[in-house]
Amino acid sequence: MAADSIAPPKGKPKWLRVKLPTGKNYTQLRELVDKYDLNTICTSGSCPNMGECWGEGTATFMILGNICTRSCGFCGVQTGRPSAVDWEEPEKVARSIKLMGIKHAVITSVDRDDLKDMGSIIWAETVKAIRRMNPTTTLETLIPDFQGIERHLDRIVKVAPEVVSHNMETVKRLTREVRIQAKYERSLEALAYLHDQGVNRTKSGIMLGLGELEDEVLETMEDLRKVNVDVLTIGQYLQPSKKHLPVKEFILPEQFKKYEEAGLQMGFRHVESGALVRSSYKAHKHIH
Repeated sequence: MAADSIAPPKGKPKWLRVKLPTGKNYTQLRELVDKYDLNTICTSGSCPNMGECWGEGTATFMILGNICTRSCGFCGVQTGRPSAVDWEEPEKVARSIKLMGIKHAVITSVDRDDLKDMGSIIWAETVKAIRRMNPTTTLETLIPDFQGIERHLDRIVKVAPEVVSHNMETVKRLTREVRIQAKYERSLEALAYLHDQGVNRTKSGIMLGLGELEDEVLETMEDLRKVNVDVLTIGQYLQPSKKHLPVKEFILPEQFKKYEEAGLQMGFRHVESGALVRSSYKAHKHIH
């Protein structure tokens, strides 16, 4: 079927229904987050896996504010002029992780193309602060492309998180539409550079349901393996609002399974593939 002939879906299928999070661990963490007004993207992004991840001692934190300099067609984060950098943020994030007793933390951020360093200094300082305050907590940094500038990427390499992740988000043909200010090749080059500089483990993720074809998904997976990406996440795109790109297709569970099997055959160390999979899903397992 041609990509432009896919009929728009009529309502979410049953496999996208999410159970409300429960459990003692989740309840305790929820109370802490509310009491201390901790900024996790788990809550602000209404992640479907929040209960499962928190139950396993994993949480995701977003740094550098909540206004992005880019305007990707899939993302619910506000676009505009970001506020000034909060130089106390690294300590605040480290304190949040300590309060919550997080065993594995994923750190992500908005794009900060307005800053000379693209935000990479705060990134490095955040990792250092977490290491000082939480020496047993393992880390994944889900970073922007920093416009592919090596000296900014080097700051991440130097602080040595267990996993460095950068998402491709979609296939090559759809990149300009989905990630307006990003470039497919630049993202691949950043991931290749990180691997070549000796990062412990690299990771990337893509969303499905934007009109991509199976061959294009497999091609993207192969491109990621060519630059030695270790871990791949594949999930279903869901439209954050009517202003964002529409869902073209709900991918069947069997198709997600097919991509998982293909990815493992290609040589990925871990492949998380399913409708509700998000970048940090089962992230604590990806360090091994």
